[in-house]
Amino acid sequence: MSYSLLWSNRNYRLLLSGGAAANLGDGVAAVAMPWLATLLTRDPLMISAVAMAEYLPWLLFALPAGVLTDRADRRLLMIRADCARLALTLCVVAVTLSISTAPPSSGEQTEPVATLATIAFLLGTAAVVRGNAAQTLLPSIIASDDLERANGQMWSAEQVMGRFVGPPLAGALIAAGIVVPFGFNTAMLALTVGIVWLIALPVRRTTEHRRFWSALLEGLEWMRRNPAILRLAIMLGAINAVSVGGLTILVLYAQEVLHLAATGYGFLLTCGAAGGVLGGLAMPNIARRIGMRASLVLALATFVLLHLLLGLFSSMVLAGLALFLEAAAGMLWNVVTVSYRQRLIPNELLGRVNSVYRFFGWGAMPFGAMGAGFLVSVLEPAVGRVAALHGPYLLGALVGGVMLVYGTLRLRFER
Repeated sequence: MSYSLLWSNRNYRLLLSGGAAANLGDGVAAVAMPWLATLLTRDPLMISAVAMAEYLPWLLFALPAGVLTDRADRRLLMIRADCARLALTLCVVAVTLSISTAPPSSGEQTEPVATLATIAFLLGTAAVVRGNAAQTLLPSIIASDDLERANGQMWSAEQVMGRFVGPPLAGALIAAGIVVPFGFNTAMLALTVGIVWLIALPVRRTTEHRRFWSALLEGLEWMRRNPAILRLAIMLGAINAVSVGGLTILVLYAQEVLHLAATGYGFLLTCGAAGGVLGGLAMPNIARRIGMRASLVLALATFVLLHLLLGLFSSMVLAGLALFLEAAAGMLWNVVTVSYRQRLIPNELLGRVNSVYRFFGWGAMPFGAMGAGFLVSVLEPAVGRVAALHGPYLLGALVGGVMLVYGTLRLRFER
């Protein structure tokens, strides 16, 4: 199917547009949330706690979310999850306003950080439901042969909005007031709800509603019988753990190693978006040319390189290049593995198996977030603050190297 024919699919256009709007708001919040945390504390452990709270629901709720996705209307799940995220973002607005009107304090503001972590946990819970429903909805509106192209286009649009437009826009909005970016995010979520509501799908024949554990075990059993997907999930867990750890520390790395203000930090994240946009457009063709296994090995090798750039150097140019490579490699990995899963897993099991995959692949992220803050805290007394902030990236290079060797030796796929 050509690009024009794919774009002529009304449901696909709406799904893509809703994802782009949501990701624009998320891209702004992704800069504003950690920046808000640094206004409350400079402690890497406390900042990591906020990030850990956001990612912890992937460990706790990914599996039940999969059962829910296979039982319910996936479009309505997305709408309800986005409504919950909208309400929670308004809570962040209220917290931010209370902080900005409070008397100045030179010490650590523990109570607002705890409140922020609680809201982040609830936002993450809604994101688990929303993300699983959105990814399992696409095969219902796109032909199997077009999944790579559709996934690439969707991720490119989301990268443009979420990581190319969103971060520098966030820097400008933060300069106008720390509450402004969160107000913008609520508007984007409201727009997203309206767009997704317009998607019209035929009635999906659902399987008989079994008990929760019986339904979940069916998804686990399917994964057990397909060891290639299980290996991919475990590898993704290791990669995501170190990647989220690096992202958690990046706000301190940008401020204290690269000496960037909010606008500079936003433009640094935009470098990653450029890699994501290019990757979304180019990686489907690259994957078709070199094959699935070679694509994944290439992505793993790139993960090692980008972590070495951040771990060994203190240059904004090299940091921007590292984030560019991370997004491009991540796009290559996603285009290949997500399309492979969407094509292989039966539709009636897609929500449950996808949730099992994400349990392994995303469940490690909260440990990566907290582990990075702990590593910096442990290293700082011995090597100093700046060298300690390089530590999570050197660890990421080591983990990436192990995954590269493992992937080269063990990844095999049936034709």
